[in-house]
Amino acid sequence: EVQLAESGGGVVQARGSLRLSCSYSGFTFDDYAIGWFRQAPGKEREALASISRKDGTSYYTDSAKGRFTITSDNANNTVYLQMNELRPEDTAVYYCAGYDGPLIYRRWALWTEYDYYGRGTQVTISS
Repeated sequence: EVQLAESGGGVVQARGSLRLSCSYSGFTFDDYAIGWFRQAPGKEREALASISRKDGTSYYTDSAKGRFTITSDNANNTVYLQMNELRPEDTAVYYCAGYDGPLIYRRWALWTEYDYYGRGTQVTISS
């Protein structure tokens, strides 16, 4: 059984930084993708970034490019999302999700394409 768990959320002042962690277990093979999403109150869930466990390829949406960085520590089964220059509009619940198989450009940004989900971690940016 695949399990994912986010950690690292909290309250940070605007322009600060935060690093979220997604610890996972249970994948059978080495080819899978882990992605980060977020959902702000009253808004739809949006994709941020995703990374391939197999070769480290990563993709970002425009919301994440330039300020967020996704990395993978394969030895410790953890994917990180480093977030810099945070803004009040980054306030949201942040989720990680995973699916078996290669990181595919047209698939990675779709929440419903993932098979496994964490419960989320709250990030609040104060102005």
